[in-house]
Amino acid sequence: MKLRIALCGLLLAVGTNLYAEEDLAGFDWLEIATFAGHQTDYSGGFVYQFGNQVETSSIVHVNDADREYEKLESLDGPKRELIRHGGQVWSYAHGKLVQLDSPQGSDRFPSFLPEQLSALKANYQAKLLGVERVAGYNAQVILFQSNDNLRYTHKLWIHTDTGLLLKAAVLGDKNRVVEQYAFTQLQIGGKIDRTWGGTCDLADLHGQTLAATPDEAKSFPPTNSGWVADVLPAGFKKILEILRPMPGRHAPVIQIVYSDGLGAISIFIEPDDRDEDDAEGLSSRGAVNLYHKLLNQHLITKLGEVPPHTVMQVADSVRYNGK
Repeated sequence: MKLRIALCGLLLAVGTNLYAEEDLAGFDWLEIATFAGHQTDYSGGFVYQFGNQVETSSIVHVNDADREYEKLESLDGPKRELIRHGGQVWSYAHGKLVQLDSPQGSDRFPSFLPEQLSALKANYQAKLLGVERVAGYNAQVILFQSNDNLRYTHKLWIHTDTGLLLKAAVLGDKNRVVEQYAFTQLQIGGKIDRTWGGTCDLADLHGQTLAATPDEAKSFPPTNSGWVADVLPAGFKKILEILRPMPGRHAPVIQIVYSDGLGAISIFIEPDDRDEDDAEGLSSRGAVNLYHKLLNQHLITKLGEVPPHTVMQVADSVRYNGK
């Protein structure tokens, strides 16, 4: 009997070590993919799918003279071109570059992965699922399973040679795909076209074009507004609180951003001006859920890459704590 108990204890210890090693390997892959998304030269096309909707885009990403550049162009619907450089995002239209707010989260596929992994390891378990083919390349498939039902599970396909993220899926209840990005055509390395289809070339971006800040570009100072969210999923930390202008708004809006590394939550707070779009309610687009709530003559807008019930739970916990 003692021998059987000892053997069971040994097998349990071995199994635990194997799971720990697999978990570590999964996060190692994530760290490699985070680096590769910024350092790898690539060009290609990818699709974004959510519900019955499919959007296609082309992307060019290069590192030149220790500078990182990226051009993203929509291939269906209204023409839209974005250029990213040094943490800034620019829209190209009518021969001019206009600076925009830097988009966060999955809008930055395939380089949206987190820089900090400590919070992830406490709230997700990583599982290696073997190797599959994506856009003609071998990819290591990794599942990052959430430890609770307050956040989504993420499934990633990472190129086995360069570490570039080739495909990413957000999974909800019963592993239902909420949204998915995937390359359909891809060139990694080699001779990348730096003229970017005649829009502009890298030489245009080295000098005063990006160094000069246009009138549309505003610096948003950090603030301590006194608004707080009492209920957040474990691992979500405040990374930003600013006062910023918003299109269509009469006054600057408070924005507070929280993240656990894979998901982000933004809370926008503004006086209720009783516009039609200030109505309370929940709406969704892929993994992003939007919830409006009126509180003490203020409109609280919660935008999050988390399940709908989490969005509502966080929004319902927002209150003014005083400065």
